[in-house]
Amino acid sequence: MSVLELTAIAASGVAAGGINAVVGSGTLITFPTLLAFGYPPVLANVSNNVGLVPGVLSAAWGYRRELRGQRRRVLRFGTGSLIGGLIGALLLLKLPPEAFQAVVPVLILTACVLVVLQPRLNRWLVSRRPDGADADGGVPLWLGVLGTGVYGGYFGAAQGVLMMGLFGSVLDDDLQRLNAVKNVLSSIVNGVAAVVFIAVTHIDWAAAAAIAVGATIGGTLGARFGRRLPPTALRAVIITVGVIASAALILG
Repeated sequence: MSVLELTAIAASGVAAGGINAVVGSGTLITFPTLLAFGYPPVLANVSNNVGLVPGVLSAAWGYRRELRGQRRRVLRFGTGSLIGGLIGALLLLKLPPEAFQAVVPVLILTACVLVVLQPRLNRWLVSRRPDGADADGGVPLWLGVLGTGVYGGYFGAAQGVLMMGLFGSVLDDDLQRLNAVKNVLSSIVNGVAAVVFIAVTHIDWAAAAAIAVGATIGGTLGARFGRRLPPTALRAVIITVGVIASAALILG
């Protein structure tokens, strides 16, 4: 791999780390970048997952002030994310590579649609939330977090969008506090999946390291400055990259 390729991958990691901290769809930047450099889809996915772990951890640390008073919530939903991430990672390894290659374009396009609809969806969900909703969301929300973890361990693009949609539909709390919890849960999902991938499959460590360096920088900057960026601009970048990646997989 050339220095130019490593630099481009690291730059995509910076963008992904920042987007993950604020929106939660950074995989739609790094995954297509690896595909563009000729990585097979499954290798690109596992290397990308391992590389993004430091970024989501840095984003979670950057939101530590918003996490105050949410220890019980993080522990409760963290178990769902841990179990779900493990199941998703095992599904990725057990199912044939052809299945992943066939389903990824659908997942990417679905993630793009979720990114587009996120503001409207969250407003609709909040408007329909009953007064006095369960402070913890009950079993249904825990199961929703579990399902999001399965998706995140298998692929992961827009898992943060899914989490925020779930939280916004049930939990009566400030969105920045919920985003802080989302970052912690995403780090759990990515972390457990990364452990599985490192233990039992091949990782391209050069690509993973480049993404890790970039994502750590991006996650730190995203947590610090991301709230000031126009959400519309972020969504436009994510959607453009996602559509191009889906088209490349479908046509290639």
